[in-house]
Amino acid sequence: MQTTAQRPALAALTLGALGVVFGDIGTSPLYAVTTCFDTSKGLPITEPNVLGILSLIFWSLMIVVSAKFATLIMHADNNGEGGIMALLTLNMRNKSFSRRTRLVLVSIGLFGAALFFGDGIITPAISVLSAVEGLKVAAPGLTPLVLPITIGVLISLFLLQRKGSGIMGQWFGPVMLGWFLTIGALGLNSVIQHPSILKMMNPYWAYLFVHDHVYIAFIVMGAVVLTTTGAEALYADMGHFGRIPIQWAWFLVVFPALVLNYAGQGALILHNPAAVENSFYLLVPKLNQYPNLLLYMLIGLSTVATVIASQSVISGVFSMARQAMQLGYLPRLTVSHTSESEIGQIYVPEINWLLMILVIALVLMFKSSASLAAAYGIAVTITMLCDTLLVSCVIYRLWNWPLWVMLMIAIPLLIPDLIFLSSTSLKIADGGWFPLLIGVVAFIVMMTWKRGRQLLLAKLHRETLPLDLFINSVTSTAHTVDGTAVFMTASQLLVPHALLHNLKHNKVLHKTNILMTVQTEDVPYIDDEKRVTVERLNDRFFRVIARYGFKEQPDVPSAIKVGCKLLDLSFDMMNISFFVSRERILHSVGDGMASWREKLFISMSRNTTSASDFFQIPPNRVVEMGSQIEI
Repeated sequence: MQTTAQRPALAALTLGALGVVFGDIGTSPLYAVTTCFDTSKGLPITEPNVLGILSLIFWSLMIVVSAKFATLIMHADNNGEGGIMALLTLNMRNKSFSRRTRLVLVSIGLFGAALFFGDGIITPAISVLSAVEGLKVAAPGLTPLVLPITIGVLISLFLLQRKGSGIMGQWFGPVMLGWFLTIGALGLNSVIQHPSILKMMNPYWAYLFVHDHVYIAFIVMGAVVLTTTGAEALYADMGHFGRIPIQWAWFLVVFPALVLNYAGQGALILHNPAAVENSFYLLVPKLNQYPNLLLYMLIGLSTVATVIASQSVISGVFSMARQAMQLGYLPRLTVSHTSESEIGQIYVPEINWLLMILVIALVLMFKSSASLAAAYGIAVTITMLCDTLLVSCVIYRLWNWPLWVMLMIAIPLLIPDLIFLSSTSLKIADGGWFPLLIGVVAFIVMMTWKRGRQLLLAKLHRETLPLDLFINSVTSTAHTVDGTAVFMTASQLLVPHALLHNLKHNKVLHKTNILMTVQTEDVPYIDDEKRVTVERLNDRFFRVIARYGFKEQPDVPSAIKVGCKLLDLSFDMMNISFFVSRERILHSVGDGMASWREKLFISMSRNTTSASDFFQIPPNRVVEMGSQIEI
C-alpha cells in the first residue's frame, strides 16, 4: 500500500510524464483523422464507413499502444531503462548467441535506432505545421503566412536547444494536461450530440469495413498508424519516470482524451462531411460575439503542445546519439549538460544544427501536413517492428519462456506491424523515401564507425607490446621525472601507444604512471561504489578502470581522484599530465572495408571531438601523442 509521501511523488511523476512522454502521440489528432479520410477518397461518408475507420483507430491504440508498449514491452527494461538501444544491449547479454545471430540483432536494433533519427526530423515538421494550419480555418486570408510562421517557430525551437528545457520544462506537464483535457472536452461535446459514434469501440465495425472495402482499408491503415506515432516513447522514456507513472498517465488521461477526440471528429464528419478538410479545428464551438475566439486560443495551445512534442523528440535524438557514442556506434561529438540537477538534459550542437536544416528543408519541400503524413508512417512502423522482434528474442532467449508462449505473444503483435508496414510502403514514392533515406544513411554511418574502430584497434594492438613484459623491462632503465602521468588505453593487456611514443620521443618515464581504461557497460547507470576499480602493477605503474552506463557521461578526472584515494596516491591536478593517443588514419587498399566506407570512417575520425573534451579532461593538462596508421 502506498504511503502519503509516495502518492504526491507518483502524481508529480505522472504529470511530468504527460509533458515529456506523450507529446508526439498526443498531438496526432491534429492531422491523423483528416489523413485517414483523405486516403480513402471516393469512399462515401456513411455511418458504417466512419465507424469502420474509427474502429480501426481505436483497436490500433488498444493493441499497439495499450497492450504492446504500455503493458508488455515496458516489462523488458534494462535496469529500469527503456528504448531500442537498451533493448539491444539487453539482448547482447546472451553470450550463447552465435556471431551471425548477434550481427542480425545488432542490425535490427541499429536500423530501428537510425529510423528514430528520421522520426526526429519529421515530428517537429508535421506537428508544428499542422498546428499553424489552423489559421486556414480561422482566417483563410492568412494561408500564405502558414509556412513562414511554421519556419519561424521551428528556428526558435532549435535556437533554444542549447539553453535546455530548464525553467520551461516544469511547465510541460501542466500544459500537456491542459491540452489533453481540452481535446477530450472538444471530443466529448461532439460525442454528446451524437452518442451513437461510440459504437466504434465494437470491433465488428472494423471487421465490416475491412470485409466490404479490402483495398481501401489496406490503404487507410497507412494513415491509421499516425494515431500510434510516439507510442515507442512510452518505453524509451521509462528510465526518466518509471513504468507506473507512464502507465497511469496513459490509461487515466491520454488514452481517454484521444478516444473522445477521435470519436468527436468522427461524429462531426458523419453529420457534416465537409468537416473532413480539418475535422480537429472544426470541433471548436463558435461564440456569438467573438465567433473565432476559442479557435484562436486552440491554435495557440496547439502550437505550444506541438513545440513541447518536438522538444521531447529532439531531446530523445540527443539521448539516442549519446547512447550510440557510448556504445561505440558513433564518433565522439560535443555533449553539453544543460542542467546541473537533471542528468538526462543534454545538448549535442552538431546534431541540433543538422536536425534544424533537415526539418526546415522538409517543411519547404512538402508544404503541408497532409503531404508530410505520407512521409511519416513508414519510419514509425519499421521502428515498431524492430521493437517487436527484439522483445520477442528477449522473451524466448533471456526470459527462457517456452517457444509456444513467445509465439502466442509475438504473432498478434507482428500482424498489425506487418500490415502497417505493407500499407505505408505504398507511400514510399510520395515521401516515405525521406525517412528511409535518413535511416539508411544513419545505419551506414553507425555500422561503418563500429567496423572502422574494430579494424583500428586491431591494428594498434598488433603494433604494441604486452604490458607485463614492458613494465619489467623499462622500469629500471628509463630516465625518471617527477609527477603523475595518466595514459588513456582501451586494453588492459597491452601498452598504450601514447606511453610508447612518450618514451620513444621524450626519453622519460614519470614517477607515477596510471593506465586509465574507461568501460561502457550494457546498463544505463553504474552505482558510484562500483564505478572505479584499481590495481597496483608495481611501485610505479597502476591501473584504474572506470565504468559508466551507456546513458552516463565519462568524467575521467573524477575517476582518477577516486582511484588515487584507493591507491593511497596523492592527487594534485596541476601535477598530473593526461596522455592521449590521436591517430591520423590513412587510406589503403586492403581487406578491412570497402574503399568508400574506409574514406567515410577517415572523414568521421578527423571530425570527431577530441578525447579530452569527451572525457572532461582539463585542456591544459592534456598531451596528445599523434601517429599515422593505415587500416
